[in-house]
Amino acid sequence: MTSRDRREREKEALRQEILDAARDLFVQEGYENVSMRRIAEKIDYSPTTIYLYFEDKADLLFHLCEETFTKLVAKGEKILAEKTDPLTKVKRIGRNYIEFGLKHPNHYKVTFMVQHSHDEMKERYDHSMGHRAFELLRSSVEECIKAGIFHKVDPGVASQSLWAAVHGITSLLIAKPLFPWVEKQKTIALVLDSMCAGLSKDRKKPDGVQPARA
Repeated sequence: MTSRDRREREKEALRQEILDAARDLFVQEGYENVSMRRIAEKIDYSPTTIYLYFEDKADLLFHLCEETFTKLVAKGEKILAEKTDPLTKVKRIGRNYIEFGLKHPNHYKVTFMVQHSHDEMKERYDHSMGHRAFELLRSSVEECIKAGIFHKVDPGVASQSLWAAVHGITSLLIAKPLFPWVEKQKTIALVLDSMCAGLSKDRKKPDGVQPARA
């Protein structure tokens, strides 16, 4: 290994240390209550060092979210590429989301449950991994609509509704670990089955669901 390679590895290791420290603090103390100085103190570096890697706290938060979505997208792309029926893909993408959240609760909390200003994220959203993650779900929903499995609903509305369902069960399982849950995997499976059944052409169209515009 050359000295240049070693320096690059050390820089990447420090960058990851900053991200890990920030993630823990955002979860424990709240995003609004954590300063760049507080993050620097946690890893025994000066705030100046943090600014060598991230422009500000919003930039740090964005890269934390990108780290989470990159992991989700990697698995989601594999699911979407599988030669299986569209409905199975929708359910598997939903299950991937839930299982990721349960396996990496702090990643999930920072990305989806920690309060922060939407303005800090929206300018970058269209080119982010978060946007890509949602588009994977939307693509699988569009496949179901084209195949006649789902009603001809607006795919954006349907996708956001499905996301709301999987986020609900994921956040509850993370936030309420001591609740007397029934068998967890059966609960997850029923949530996934129910959310898809609500859009199925074999069932009566749910109230409030409007057909897609031609």
